[in-house]
Amino acid sequence: MIPLRDNIPTLRFPAITILLIVANVLAYFVWQRGGILHGPPDHNVIDYGWIPYEIKHPGQQCIAQGQGIACGDVPGQPPVLETAFTSMFMHGSILHLAGNMLFLWIFGNNVEDSMGKPKFIVFYLLGGLAALAGQTLVASGAGNAAPLVGASGAIAAVLGGYIVLYPRARVLTLFFIILFFTIIEIPAMVVLGIWFVEQLLFGAWGLSDPTGGGGGVAYFAHIGGFVFGLLLIRVFAHRKNPGYPPRPASAMAA
Repeated sequence: MIPLRDNIPTLRFPAITILLIVANVLAYFVWQRGGILHGPPDHNVIDYGWIPYEIKHPGQQCIAQGQGIACGDVPGQPPVLETAFTSMFMHGSILHLAGNMLFLWIFGNNVEDSMGKPKFIVFYLLGGLAALAGQTLVASGAGNAAPLVGASGAIAAVLGGYIVLYPRARVLTLFFIILFFTIIEIPAMVVLGIWFVEQLLFGAWGLSDPTGGGGGVAYFAHIGGFVFGLLLIRVFAHRKNPGYPPRPASAMAA
């Protein structure tokens, strides 16, 4: 299921949404040195990704060692607080980047419109931090040392906010059914509701070994970000969008 566009017009130019997309793309290709056919080097992801082990073991950090990761008293690594923010702009592959930027573009512009540019920056970054906290709480075993990278946690907060603000918006969606596909328009509540239920199910299934990176998916980062958006969107968003269809009036009995 891939969303293509929604039917809610934006009233103002979504400058921050576009800047976030540009920042993520530049980070991947220029800073991370990722490519179309290959991901970024492992040492970049480990040095600047968020690693739960470093929170649970204060003073210790992790580095790339051979084909794995070594953690301990390692000097010269970026501060843990810095990686909380750098990790939000990093991606493990071009598909990872493309999928996240598609969701950010479709749903981010309307959420930005609902609160204005300064508030949207704060909302986005706090949502990303909530996502990291969600994954860190459940990380154990090998998952403790697996780096978390990607904008999906912050974008999940945007999705949580969108479903509260515009549940009846229509989203043009591409559905794949084995070898066939179809494009239909369905309510945002359905699209994002299905997405969130998937995160809950896969997250619960993987609780025995939550990885959060290195080939795994940080489902609890998605859950943490989405719940943040659900709960706090009304604190940030106060602008009405006249392009959003009103709730249909209840039928009156004769």
